[in-house]
Amino acid sequence: FELTPADFAALNPNTRTCPTFRSRRDADINLAMYRRAGVLWRQSDPDGNPWGLRFLSMFHMANDSGLFRTRAELASAGWTLDGDNFERDGEVMLPLYEAKMIHQFDHRFGSYEVQGKAQASQGKLPELGPAAHADPWQTTLPRYWVREDEVAARLDDIWDRRWLLGWRDITGAEKIRTAIACIIPRTAANHTFPLAMPSVDPQVVSSLYANLLSIPFDYCARQKVGGVHLTFFTIRQLPVLRPQAYATPAPWATSTRIRDWLLPRVLELTYTAWNLKPFAEDCDEDGPPFIWDPERRFQLRCELDAAFFHLYGISRDDAAYILDTFPVLARTEEREHDQYRTKRGVLETYDALATATARGIPYESPLGPPTRAT
Repeated sequence: FELTPADFAALNPNTRTCPTFRSRRDADINLAMYRRAGVLWRQSDPDGNPWGLRFLSMFHMANDSGLFRTRAELASAGWTLDGDNFERDGEVMLPLYEAKMIHQFDHRFGSYEVQGKAQASQGKLPELGPAAHADPWQTTLPRYWVREDEVAARLDDIWDRRWLLGWRDITGAEKIRTAIACIIPRTAANHTFPLAMPSVDPQVVSSLYANLLSIPFDYCARQKVGGVHLTFFTIRQLPVLRPQAYATPAPWATSTRIRDWLLPRVLELTYTAWNLKPFAEDCDEDGPPFIWDPERRFQLRCELDAAFFHLYGISRDDAAYILDTFPVLARTEEREHDQYRTKRGVLETYDALATATARGIPYESPLGPPTRAT
């Protein structure tokens, strides 16, 4: 199939490099999404950074290793562990987050210590189970800690929020998911967890966060990640809806702005522990954390994914096709649940949103009110 110079400009406006697709259908779907949304950051355009983004790689594991301290080193020097911070005489050592410690909507994914036992420092970390996630005081423990003032020296001039948004640099198109972003507390982060710092209102950042974790966005990321890294220049050229798009009414709930429809779902998925209360407060949520409920979380994810299929203007047939391009996810769910339940759940919700839109009545979620920590 052929691509025109205008197609190159739509798909890769910063680099003008040749995009590659497996089929004409992939090319057509991607072109339609890029033309509808634009890219995250068009560098040649003075108005091409609508999110007011800055990127940061905070600490390099080799170059900055002299700043890192292990739990044993800190304990022997008289530091006391409080949650996931070490404290001594008014000073604080903050945990150093690595990419393998986080996953989508989960800042407590993997830990170097589980139930008081240290784990291997290389490769995949043991994951916290549902019971641990259901404890809003539960934290993950890193391999290293860094002085709080070292973190402040890298953040204070560019970011004043008490939370951070970043993504896994190490990934691949053959993984269960390729684009894995996460909101974490304000802390140290290594170079495998690069940070994005938008200058828009935090409630709108929650829409960006949901966009980055949506299946349609992930599908596009898979077309561009040719190796094992999701780099700064790659993520700049992925299709992300502009902030203004979220200020319009949701087609399936016309009395509600899209951002206001997305926000409670993003908050329930994100704010599951007390150490993310600053993010919740910045989104005008002052209650306790939401209890981790795997079945509720599945339905909330289906609602977000279905919404973004509609927001990107993707037909139902193309949505089903896109879901079939995640074979590892499909095989995993078929093994664990005897069905590709994400495909079923997302398409059922897609249909429900389409019906609500056609009838002009608000979509009604099957979920009742969420449960909060006490």
